[in-house]
Amino acid sequence: MMARRRMDAALLVLFLGHLVTALEVPLDLLEGLPQPPTITHQSPKDFIIDPRENIIIHCDAKGKPHPSFSWTRNGTHFDTENDPNVNMRSHSGTLVVDISREKAEHYEGVYQCTARNKHGTAVSNNVVVRQSRSPLWSKERVKPIVVQEGVSLMLPCRPPAGLPPPIIFWMDNNFQRLPQGKRVSQSLNGDLYFSNVRKEDSRNDYICYARFPHTQTIQQKQPITVRVLNLDAINDTVAAFYNDTDLFSEAPVDERRPIFLIPSGSSSSKMVLRGHILEMECIAEGLPTPEILWSKVSGDLPAMRTSFLHYNKTLRIVNVSESDAGDYRCKARNQLGTVHHTIHVAVKAAPYWISGAPRNLVLAPGENGVLTCRASGTPKPSISWAMNGIPIENSPKDLSRKVEDDTIIFTDVQTGSSAVYQCNVSNDYGYLLSNAFVNVLSEPPRVLTEANKVYQVITNSKALIDCSSFGSPIPKITWFKDSRSSTLDGDPYFVHDNGTLEINVAQAQNSGKYTCAARNSLGIYENHVYLEVKEPTRIVKQPEYKVVQRGRSVVFECKVKHDPSLIPTMTWLKDDGELPDDERLIVDSDSLTITDVTENDAGVYTCIMNTTLDNDSASAELTVVEGTPTPAVVYERPDPPTDLELTDQKKRSVQLTWTPGDEHNSPTQKFLIQYEDSLHHRGQWHNLTEVPGTKTTVHLKLSPHAHYTFRVLALNAEGFSRPSFPSRVYKTDPAAPDENPTGVRGFGTEHNNLVISWTPLTGFQSNGPGLHYKVMWRQKAVDLDWTSVTVANNSQFVVSGTPTFVPYELKVQAVNDHGAGPEPAIAHGYSGEDLPIAAPENVQAVVLNSTLAEIHWDHVPVNLIRGHLKGYKVYYWKKHSLHKHNPDHMEKDILTFSGNHSHGMLPGLHPFSIYSFNVRVYNGKGEGPVSPTQQFKTPEGVPGPPTSLVVTNPNLDSLTLEWSPPREHNGHITGYTLRYQPVNNSNELGPVEELALTANETSVTLPHLKYSTYYKFYLNAKTVTGAGPAISQEAVTIVDEGNTQTSHPIAWSPPRRPPHKVRPASPFGNVSSLVGEDGALISWEYWGPEKNVYVEYILENSEGEEEWQKELVNGSQNVMLKDLKGGLSYRVRLVAKGHHDQLPHCSKELLVTVPAVASRQVDIATQGWFIGLMCAIALLILILLIICFIQRNKGGKYPVKEKEDAHTDPEFQPMKDDDCTFGEYSDNEDHKPLKGSRTPSNGTVKRDDSDDSLVDYGDGGDGQFNEDGSFIGQYSGKSASRDTAEGHESSEAPSPINAMNSLNSFV
Repeated sequence: MMARRRMDAALLVLFLGHLVTALEVPLDLLEGLPQPPTITHQSPKDFIIDPRENIIIHCDAKGKPHPSFSWTRNGTHFDTENDPNVNMRSHSGTLVVDISREKAEHYEGVYQCTARNKHGTAVSNNVVVRQSRSPLWSKERVKPIVVQEGVSLMLPCRPPAGLPPPIIFWMDNNFQRLPQGKRVSQSLNGDLYFSNVRKEDSRNDYICYARFPHTQTIQQKQPITVRVLNLDAINDTVAAFYNDTDLFSEAPVDERRPIFLIPSGSSSSKMVLRGHILEMECIAEGLPTPEILWSKVSGDLPAMRTSFLHYNKTLRIVNVSESDAGDYRCKARNQLGTVHHTIHVAVKAAPYWISGAPRNLVLAPGENGVLTCRASGTPKPSISWAMNGIPIENSPKDLSRKVEDDTIIFTDVQTGSSAVYQCNVSNDYGYLLSNAFVNVLSEPPRVLTEANKVYQVITNSKALIDCSSFGSPIPKITWFKDSRSSTLDGDPYFVHDNGTLEINVAQAQNSGKYTCAARNSLGIYENHVYLEVKEPTRIVKQPEYKVVQRGRSVVFECKVKHDPSLIPTMTWLKDDGELPDDERLIVDSDSLTITDVTENDAGVYTCIMNTTLDNDSASAELTVVEGTPTPAVVYERPDPPTDLELTDQKKRSVQLTWTPGDEHNSPTQKFLIQYEDSLHHRGQWHNLTEVPGTKTTVHLKLSPHAHYTFRVLALNAEGFSRPSFPSRVYKTDPAAPDENPTGVRGFGTEHNNLVISWTPLTGFQSNGPGLHYKVMWRQKAVDLDWTSVTVANNSQFVVSGTPTFVPYELKVQAVNDHGAGPEPAIAHGYSGEDLPIAAPENVQAVVLNSTLAEIHWDHVPVNLIRGHLKGYKVYYWKKHSLHKHNPDHMEKDILTFSGNHSHGMLPGLHPFSIYSFNVRVYNGKGEGPVSPTQQFKTPEGVPGPPTSLVVTNPNLDSLTLEWSPPREHNGHITGYTLRYQPVNNSNELGPVEELALTANETSVTLPHLKYSTYYKFYLNAKTVTGAGPAISQEAVTIVDEGNTQTSHPIAWSPPRRPPHKVRPASPFGNVSSLVGEDGALISWEYWGPEKNVYVEYILENSEGEEEWQKELVNGSQNVMLKDLKGGLSYRVRLVAKGHHDQLPHCSKELLVTVPAVASRQVDIATQGWFIGLMCAIALLILILLIICFIQRNKGGKYPVKEKEDAHTDPEFQPMKDDDCTFGEYSDNEDHKPLKGSRTPSNGTVKRDDSDDSLVDYGDGGDGQFNEDGSFIGQYSGKSASRDTAEGHESSEAPSPINAMNSLNSFV
């Protein structure tokens, strides 16, 4: 009975599984439908963390509605909100643990994530979080190892146990890996084995390194020293300590048969898990070194999964399966024998899926379904079920659900039965946990394949047309083609279970429109797709075998026939590799050209023509041979091409072929194709296209309604050939225009019209006879219908009676006798503008300072502007100044503010004045009405500079300054400030003296000045706002009262202003000049209204044709003319030019004579280079004197002294006094204002009494210089001339200090 029930259940499972197969769809296709949670991302089960970084435990899930998340830790609820170090990411269950305040090991444990919404609960795997560890090597004293040559040796590593285990390798002190081979190798546990040791194995740096991969740290063991000695060396070493007793008395190590070092014994066993890596090792010792061989006792080694490592000592099998269980034998052998070891391998298996994890189910109400959790393992795993994270035996009872071991059977499910089921499969070696939901939905069918998708296949290939669908209950799929006369079922069509339609061998007649219909009890859904069957790609002219001389060119042709709708791509290969990156290789659409061929170009060249659906290829070989010597060649232009032929004639294209003419020893670089259109431009040839010189065919694109004639020109390095004879005429048929006019605009010339203009098409662009234009317009956002009119032989149309300045939408379409052009784009324009009818309101002025005001106004409404807003204009004028001495100024100024502004700045205002202003808006037509005129007052500002400043009555220690008030008071003058300071001969300014003066003063006398001194004066006026700019003047007090005649005045006293009150005809007065080394300073007074004031000057004796030189001096009352030449006289005048072409006002001419400037001599005694030179000479003489002093004390003689002894009567020329003195330097500076050094009245500089000759420091009168410049006098006394002048003194050698003091007098 139980067996019968099990059989019935199995049959029911098979039946239900067949029913629900089609409902298993990917979750991303269920967008918008209710979904129970599904875990999409989670951390691995064994999660090793880096203790230096934050811990991130992933848990992401999706569902509708989006699920919420919670966690357990070590089986109990983990309250993430109350742990300040733990944060859960938004819209996710991922935990981020901040370990900056807590050690990572505090958060080790077993974590599990739960994602839930109202349709169910999904749970993650158990994530075991452990901290990676890289413990330190235990400290140990490693003793040196001394071994006899030929014996085996094992060097232990024994690294500290880390998490995960470290990677072991052996290196020396230089971080170089120790050599390993058949004799020396590393075992799987890291120990280093020597099958036999040799003398060269001696070294003191065998170091074992352990690299911990998770933390990327490396640790090393203490170096091991190995000394390998032969028997004689050991005995000799020990004999010195043990009275010549040998340490080893036995014979030297002989050759021996192999013995296994690991594993021990004749057999061993090993267990490995299915899917893991099996590694077995056998290391043997022996002499000679044994070799290792492997075999499987009960079968063959799996060739594809087996590898041998560590010089055949390790056998590795990857991806272990149950078939790998059994006995494996390793054999070690050398010439003396063989040894065997058998390893018994047992394969266990953690649970694994047999047919995949359980799949989600989507069922309609009343349907049946099955969840299957089929897994295997060794030992056989146990299976348990849970629903929404709760063991299923503890879940609410459901009559539609039945659990049969690894299967849950659902029958007649109802709405509300949605849930997430967990299947847990486990044994001793692991577990599998899978979530699968059952979603009970009632949904009409839908096709998930993209609508109107185009499928393309090549003729005679297989075509697969998708119809992916979804619905609950399962939709039934049917296919139709074109007219839908019958369903597609049967040869050549086959419908797969998933709805895909297959055509095994597609033909051209299979192209067309296909309809996929998905139908269930709730409705029907249709989707249309298209199949295009294309012609295959074929190479019709393959590249051919070529033999070419070195230095010549070669062309491989590769012409292809393909489906016209596919775009081919040509690829060339050389010897099955990419072409070299060489500019000599030129790839064209259907050829490969190699210029200046070399031996390296020889090889096999392959052309591959690819399309998006297929490809074809062909190859040819190139052989390069040596070129033969050729005589000198003559290069000429190529002959014209011949035999022009038109083929492949179509409505808008034709293929042109020609035969090249003789190249005349210069390769053709390109061909130029020209055409003549005898219908529109008879007799005019136009360039159409160019092709490389290696091609003789071109596909030409043509325009309709033209009579084409073609010709070809060839070009080489010498130039173009003559044109070929024209081809025959090729006429293209007329057609509707391909394009519409460009540059469509709409504007108005009057306030009630709209002018629509465009750039007309050329006759060539018309594509046919009867060209005209369909002009369309409508008022934007008002009219729904277009108004149209036909216009011929014109490029604009005027629409009358339009409202003023309203937006319009415009279209202009080209039409001819064969139809209309494409739908034109919409352009935008406006009807005509009119003057604005409103003025800006709320106009206000805000005075910011004495020269700047800000004007504000309200925007004029758009509908009152009646045009394109250009901006606003502010009219302003100075009504009058608040100072009684300044004249009124009524000239208006205009400031324009482009754009939609509501305020603007008025700069450059006059302080202490009343201004009036108004504002107007303007558009493209003109200005609108004026706003009410407003006024504002500028506050007081700083005054301008005084009008003039002149120096009068210069005396020995005083002078008088006279000035005129500023022309621009800019307020009430409250006083003046006078500052002055002396200037020395180096143009350095002295201390400043300051003097405050009252407002009514116009002159001041300065007493107690230094005589013969230059002074600079600065005078400025003040108002309550502050001090204005200063006017400056320069003067010098009288040098010598007895000498009053000078070649030019020291300070000018310009003529006074006329005393009468009637203003003269000229607005200039007090015009004066002051000549200095910087130029001529011209000063004046000016009271005219004109703004443009110039100083003009010309040579005194210039003829009438020469022009006056001008300098603009607006706003100033003095100017320095710097371009005047010395020794010449100039006529100078001032000119004021008014507005509106008024006659200019001129001052009386002033004659200014510029004296010739003498060359300025430099006081050499004050120059830095001279002082440095004198110091160097003094230092050299001091060193020389010290040497002489030392030699004298030693009683030695100079060589020159010995020479004197040999020649008792030498001829010598005593040095003249002026031969050793320094030159006299006088200061002959010109008496120029301000600059230059002062000189005494006699113009000389006294010679310093300390100017001595170098001979004064010699020994008597014998001091002289030899012809080679050496000094021959003895240093034992003073010269006779010195004795005469100063009397008898001691004859001792002078002290170096005294000599230095004397030298200082030179400097």
